[in-house]
Amino acid sequence: MIVNCQEVWREISSYLDGEIEPGLRAALEEHFRGCKRCTAVLDGARNVVQLYGDERMFEVPFGFSRRLHRTLEVNMDAGRRSFLGWIVAAAAAALVVITLEAGRSSMFSGPELRSEHARPGAGVPPDMMVIVSVDGKMFHVLGCPFIHAKTNFRTMAAREALKEGYTPCVRCLKEYLSV
Repeated sequence: MIVNCQEVWREISSYLDGEIEPGLRAALEEHFRGCKRCTAVLDGARNVVQLYGDERMFEVPFGFSRRLHRTLEVNMDAGRRSFLGWIVAAAAAALVVITLEAGRSSMFSGPELRSEHARPGAGVPPDMMVIVSVDGKMFHVLGCPFIHAKTNFRTMAAREALKEGYTPCVRCLKEYLSV
C-alpha cells in the first residue's frame, strides 16, 4: 500500500494513538522514512500530544493569576490606555455631530427640488381654467405658445389639474410658482 502526504496528515492522529490497521501503519512508516516534511509533521504532533498530556505543564502556583494581572496593569503603557480613551471620545463626538447635522438638514428644510418643473403650483388660482395635454404632465394657461400636443388637449380648473397630478408650465405660469 502506498500513501501520499495528504493521507498521512489525515491519519497522523490515529497513528499516534495506535488506532490504525497494521497495513496502513506499515505504509505510513515507509512514507515517513522517505518524506522529511511528513516526518517533521509527525514529530510536531508527537510533541504537542506530549506537552498537552503532561499535567505539570498546567500547574501554576497559587495566586499566580492575580500577580500576573497586577504586573500587566503596572507595566501597561499608560499612553496606550489614554490614546484608546481619546479615540472613543472622538468617535462619540463625531457621532453626535453627524446625528445633529442629519437631523437639522432634514427637519428644517424641505427636499431640494431637482428641476424648475417640480415646483408646486400652490399660488395658482384654483378656479383658473387651464389646458392640459392628455399625453403630457403639465397644465398651461389658455393661449400658451409652449403647448406640445395642440390637437389632443382638454380644459379644466387648476384645482382639478393639480389633483390629477399635472404640474404648472414654468413659462406661462411662472408668476404663480413658489420660489
